[in-house]
Amino acid sequence: MFEGIIPALVTPFKENFDVDYEGIAKLLDYVEKHVDAVVPAGTTGESATLSYQEHIEVVKYVCEVANVPVIAGAGSNSTREAVFLGKEVEKAGADAAMFITPYYNKPNKEGLYQHYKKIAEEISIPIIIYNVPSRTACNITPDVVERLANDFDNIIGIKEASGNLKQICEIINRTPDDFVLLSGDDFLTLPILMLGGKGVISVAANVAPHLMKEMYLAFKEGDIEKAREFHYRLMPLFRVLFIDTNPIPVKKALELMGLPAGKPRLPLVELDEEKTKKVEEVLRSLELL
Repeated sequence: MFEGIIPALVTPFKENFDVDYEGIAKLLDYVEKHVDAVVPAGTTGESATLSYQEHIEVVKYVCEVANVPVIAGAGSNSTREAVFLGKEVEKAGADAAMFITPYYNKPNKEGLYQHYKKIAEEISIPIIIYNVPSRTACNITPDVVERLANDFDNIIGIKEASGNLKQICEIINRTPDDFVLLSGDDFLTLPILMLGGKGVISVAANVAPHLMKEMYLAFKEGDIEKAREFHYRLMPLFRVLFIDTNPIPVKKALELMGLPAGKPRLPLVELDEEKTKKVEEVLRSLELL
């Protein structure tokens, strides 16, 4: 259920920056025939600027209309708030919940363990840890992941966006065989699959879900050369989607493709003209325009 190509969904906004629920349905219609699950209300979904009520309503709506499993974003740097969101997305119908490591307050190893322990004790749906040190100033190390994976049956995986392949190898090596490591970085999807990872929670899969799935299926079928060809074909897209802070470029890409996106909420701003031209060039090269 929690393997393969999994887009971290954009949250489209209307002109007044209200959530565009009709737009969410259109985005789901575009991606879900090619993907294995979806993640609403994560970082790419601008969870940082969604109110709690909006966050819960977005997850609830996606659970109602999606035809694939839903892994809800639910993290916070407050354990109490993370538990609250976890319980709410569980009630909303999510199949699993993804919890980012606490940001800004920089807990030590024991603090991280206790944070996820409390969450695991309070909610019953599967839990995926989200490690993205570039955004959080906090790295969950393989020994802590190993402890959590062995101590709690409902902590079933990790989205790894540290960019550290040595750490990723250690996590895969030290955790049970059924513990799922997912790439959190489109660039590293194929290398991580080769190391034993099970898929990717992807920004690019909002834009080119069919191409991401082709790469994944080629790998699963043992056609490494074909998978490699798709990887290099997609690299310009991976690069241009991080030409500015995520999700600024991916929202612009979707807009150029005629899909719902809207501008990001402040403090993020719309992609500038020069960078927009670069996004457009890549989309045309992939025949997405």
